[in-house]
Amino acid sequence: MYQPTIDPKSKFSSRWSLGDVLLPLAIIAFIFIIVQTARNFTGTYESGYVVNLSLSFLPSYALQTLVRMLAAYLVSLAFSLLYAYVAYRSTLWSKVLIPLLDILQSIPVLSFLPAVVLALVGLFPGQRLGIEIASILLIFTGMTWNMTFSFYQSLSSIPKELIEASQVYRLGAWQRFWTLELPSGVVGLVWNSVMSVAGGWFFLMQTESFTLSNRDFTLPGLGSFLKAAADKGDNLAIFSGLAVLIGIITIIDYFVWRPLIAWAEKFKNETVEATQVPESRVLDFLRRSPTMRIISDRLFMPIAEVVNHSFSHKAPSSLVNQHKKTSQWLNWFNWLLFGLAGFMVLSGASSAIALLSSMPLSAWGQVAIGALFTAIRVFIVLIISLIITVPIGVSIGRNPKLAQFLQPIVQIAASVPATALFPVLLLYLGNMAGGLDIGAVILMTLGSMWYILFNVIAGAQAIPSELFEAARVYKLSPLQRWRTLILPGIFPYLVTGIITAVGGAWNASIAGEYVKFQGRVLTATGLGSTITQASDVGDFPLLLASTIVMSLLVVTTNRLVWRPLYRLAQVKYQLVV
Repeated sequence: MYQPTIDPKSKFSSRWSLGDVLLPLAIIAFIFIIVQTARNFTGTYESGYVVNLSLSFLPSYALQTLVRMLAAYLVSLAFSLLYAYVAYRSTLWSKVLIPLLDILQSIPVLSFLPAVVLALVGLFPGQRLGIEIASILLIFTGMTWNMTFSFYQSLSSIPKELIEASQVYRLGAWQRFWTLELPSGVVGLVWNSVMSVAGGWFFLMQTESFTLSNRDFTLPGLGSFLKAAADKGDNLAIFSGLAVLIGIITIIDYFVWRPLIAWAEKFKNETVEATQVPESRVLDFLRRSPTMRIISDRLFMPIAEVVNHSFSHKAPSSLVNQHKKTSQWLNWFNWLLFGLAGFMVLSGASSAIALLSSMPLSAWGQVAIGALFTAIRVFIVLIISLIITVPIGVSIGRNPKLAQFLQPIVQIAASVPATALFPVLLLYLGNMAGGLDIGAVILMTLGSMWYILFNVIAGAQAIPSELFEAARVYKLSPLQRWRTLILPGIFPYLVTGIITAVGGAWNASIAGEYVKFQGRVLTATGLGSTITQASDVGDFPLLLASTIVMSLLVVTTNRLVWRPLYRLAQVKYQLVV
């Protein structure tokens, strides 16, 4: 297992400071605030909660939103690691899980909404906890897919020489995961975590305040505050909420993402030390802190040793016997799961057919026309996103000083809900020729281009520094460097970004094609608009039909276009050491 790296200078700077004294207090205060805020998630709930736009309520709303985001991210991270690892290690399950992942990431948040909310409201009748769990799960559905794709791509791109080395040293599954497989995906996971949290902020207004069958489900939070402020046209509340949101993003960037990005640098696969590396004052402090050393040595190290001993130290004969027993048990377990999944698919298909049979032909025509218009917008969004993000992503990924300056700006731009940030734009779009039919492209681009950008940044950072040194030695021109080094180096990450960005663009259509603002409703012809309207009025057959068509379009595109490119990235552009 990888252990925390200690800065060589730490032995000369192990003196206690005020920060070392305050660190345990800060950890205790952080835990206390989370527990106290989470206590608000219990109690009774009545539909139609009215958000108070008084600025004195903003701190409480922001804390409740932060707890939801933290819970959703932790669930997303655990899901991504488990899902991608199972798909990578099992050829049988990969044939099921990867196509299923295409389907799941293509389903928009509002399509999950009825099943999730109704199930949890029924499980916790009259209780706020059910709505809170529903909101967290909806945020989870907007976070996890790109993290899962990224980790699976990293696992699939591990150089064969390293896999053979792990076999030569007879590493068990646990040791191989901690020393080879997880480290290989750290860079991509960190940058996609940044993107996932940004995506969670982007859809915050939809996940904290939504309408289902004319029933209003609103939770106190920053997203519902911004939505209520935008609906009432309260500019002071809008800009105050955005200021709090930007402040939170900036603080998280400084105390969480910058340290993680700098820490992930040690997992890059290179033999020549980079001349410029990401830096973080917070990480430097933690590496040199006597307090963190005590916490690590007294708390985490004993736990890690016990876990490693339990999973790693077994006699060869016992490993063989255990492998045979595990294989037999897994075979039975796989057949059981396949049987259960088949039953659920057949049951769901029969229910869906019964529901769709009541749809008139005019509704199917509306779905078909909407799918055509949204597909055209998605294609335009993809072209615009590639033109904008690839050069910017490579510049940020290869220049740590530029990354430290631009990273918070990019996160803020990716995180702020477009419908709250651009009230003037929305008013202008309502009066321009074409209205939101054209303007939806802008809003969809703002909701999806970041998937490509963050993956390109991760790909540029993962290119070994010695390859750039070789390019300088051979005096390659900028064009030759892009053609022979940069584009092949970022290609696997770029394909992952495109896959998630296309899914994100389809998802963003639900926010970009149907906008409620200051008592006005701006709509664009498209599948996203159809899904949002169907969800609002509770037209479940139309909602199901639109969701199925959107999923089929995304999955078909992935199967015919992006998956062949993904396999090309794995075979032709895999890093060889």
